Amino acid sequence: MKSMKVAVIGTGYVGLTTGVTLAYLGHQVTCVDVDPAKLALLRQGKAPIYEPGLEELMELARANLRYTDQYAEAVPEAEVVFIAVGTPSLPDGSPDLQYVRAAARGIGEHLGNGFCVVVNKSTVPIGSGNWVESLVREAYEGRYGRKCRGQFAVASNPEFLREGSAIHDSLYPDRIVVGAEDPKALEVLYNLYRPLIEQSFPAPTFAPRPERMEAVPLITADLASAELIKYAANAFLSVKISFINEIANLAERVGADISQVARGIGLDNRIGTRFLQAGVGWGGSCFGKDTAALIATGQEYGLAMPIVQAAREVNYRQRERMVEKLQRELKILKGRTIGLLGLAFKPNTDDLRDAPALDIARRLIERGAWVRAHDPVALDNARRSYPDLPITYYEDPLALAEEADALLLVTEWSQYRKLDWPAMAQAMRRPLLVDGRNFLDRRALLQAGFRYVGVGVGEQEASEVQPVAEG
Repeated sequence: MKSMKVAVIGTGYVGLTTGVTLAYLGHQVTCVDVDPAKLALLRQGKAPIYEPGLEELMELARANLRYTDQYAEAVPEAEVVFIAVGTPSLPDGSPDLQYVRAAARGIGEHLGNGFCVVVNKSTVPIGSGNWVESLVREAYEGRYGRKCRGQFAVASNPEFLREGSAIHDSLYPDRIVVGAEDPKALEVLYNLYRPLIEQSFPAPTFAPRPERMEAVPLITADLASAELIKYAANAFLSVKISFINEIANLAERVGADISQVARGIGLDNRIGTRFLQAGVGWGGSCFGKDTAALIATGQEYGLAMPIVQAAREVNYRQRERMVEKLQRELKILKGRTIGLLGLAFKPNTDDLRDAPALDIARRLIERGAWVRAHDPVALDNARRSYPDLPITYYEDPLALAEEADALLLVTEWSQYRKLDWPAMAQAMRRPLLVDGRNFLDRRALLQAGFRYVGVGVGEQEASEVQPVAEG
């Protein structure tokens, strides 16, 4: 395999994972970031985010990785430059592209003499590839005073990483999507990703290659199609989760069990079992931002997106439903002490962006409740990011339960299945547990003395141990 020189602009979740993965495959990677604290950590071999396996892969790829705050040290010799900067939502739902704009201009001002592929890795609106191309071209011509003729091409290469599983998803992807108008750009990116496509690299011991792993499909498309693929994928998954939550709400009314319903429909090959777990709903940096951007794009072209809009409304309503469940059980929330189990938007990450737990905490506080929280890895991030939010943080779940009126499981960390639930029940003022993910062993909790309230299960079924039929 020919080693290529790669620059990655931005060392957030996507940029760092991309850079480290490509370095592990044997490419020479320089990551660019303007945050000196982040760069200091990276140069020490430490990741600024929590992601299982990331620091281990950084160590294995150390010889091929450099970190800098200077475009001049990364871009001129690069054959491929990834733009992997943040695109947070603006108030109208459209993405804020100021960081993409700055990256494109920085790249244009430092392009070298060789052919370079500028890759949009950030999730950007449809049509952004042409916009980025014009920015790079304008910056190049402004800097060098001559026309830009064939020095670069722009491509779209959306990411489909799951936080908490990013190393696995990077090394063993379901597919690789590349969009470009220039055939030469497609050829360069094929060569870049060839070890992944052919699965010819040695698997790290902490991230073994799945059994029967075959060649990874490479999907080539035009720029606009590649950009839309990312939005469409996340919108579809958000719709699927919101659909099962809507059915779960009906199941509670009619006395059905949503876990049985989900299994019954999920085994239909046309539907599938994944993303049919009823609960608090989705959060994180992608689904909320991308569905809002898709709706905003539709509005820009005079097209309503009612299904995507409904998925958002159902999702954010689920958070209020958790508060309503607590209020229905406790009658009065004012002055009650509620313990939240989990703050991160999903397990195996410390990411708090659009985290349901924080939204629920605010709603409880507005109603006069005292809120406590535990999370295996996200407490430091919460203290740092939300210093004014009046939550009391606990390192020990048992201390969290002491004299609490209720517990609400928000994040399905595996550790929570192993807690000493009888001791937790005895420590509480009233042993009430609302399982916002249907994650815990209902029978074990009932036997430990809890009143158990799940999502999408009838009232009697949720709170009582059912007799075992004999004979």
